[in-house]
Parts: sequence; C-alpha cells; structure tokens
Amino acid sequence: MESRILGYVDGRLKESERLELEKHLAECSPCALRVNEFTAVSGLLDELPLIEPSPEFDTRVHARVAAEPAAKASWWAWTNFSPRIAFAASMLLLMALWLGYRSGTTIAPAIPNDDQAMMQDLPVLEDHDVLQNFEPLKDLPSPVQSDDDPDLQQPQRM
Repeated sequence: MESRILGYVDGRLKESERLELEKHLAECSPCALRVNEFTAVSGLLDELPLIEPSPEFDTRVHARVAAEPAAKASWWAWTNFSPRIAFAASMLLLMALWLGYRSGTTIAPAIPNDDQAMMQDLPVLEDHDVLQNFEPLKDLPSPVQSDDDPDLQQPQRM
C-alpha cells in the first residue's frame, strides 16, 4: 500500500485503486498519517513561485553541448560485444563443422610416386633386418631328405 500513497496524493490512481486505498486508510492510522504528511509537503511545494528560465537559457545549453568534445571512435570499437556479431560467428562455426563432418571424404596427403612405391614395399623393408643377419640360421641342423622326393635332393639357391 505504501507504494500507492504518492499516486493517491497526486491523484494518479484509478478509481478502483483509490477506493481500495481509502478503505485501507480508514483502518490503518500509520498510512493515514503518511498521506497527511505527503499532502502537507505537496501543498507547500505548490505555494512556491515557479521559476522561469531566462530567454538565453536554451542558447547557452546548446552552446555548452556543442562545446563538449565528441567521443572519438576507437579502432578497437568493433570488438565491443554485439549479440549480432556473436550470433553470426557461432552460425559460421556451426556451418563449418557441419560441412566438415558431412563431407565424409578424406583428403589423402599428396605423396610423390617414388614414396608411394616405397610405402607399398614397407612390409618387405621391415623384414629386411631379419633377412640381413643369417648367423642364427647357421646353427640349425640340416634338413632330413627323403629318397622319394627328387625336388629336395637338389640344393636350392637364393
């Protein structure tokens, strides 16, 4: 109710609100005292003479406003937070991510032809270290040859 007291004193309340407040004021003496105080202050202010500004008042105010230095636009002013810029940047990021995941085609790195051939022979090159050292193979016993297999009787060469 206290927030409506000034509106009541100034006569700005609607009819229904005014009637409700008057009913309250009849029952609540602190609020009625507050209304009487505001009414007294308002009456005193109404008795004061109105002060008319001088004819040059507008001219002086306009001159002072014109004399104020204009705020310089900084080169960094575009970095101030703007909801439009943030929205545009986030949409651009989302579209880039969507296109990246949607494309599905992987781009193979450009490898020269010589390197591609070497990459195909890589399993052979990995076994090169094993084939280069035959020392452990010398300790193996010689294979048993059967008399009925003619292919095994001839020594094989590598």
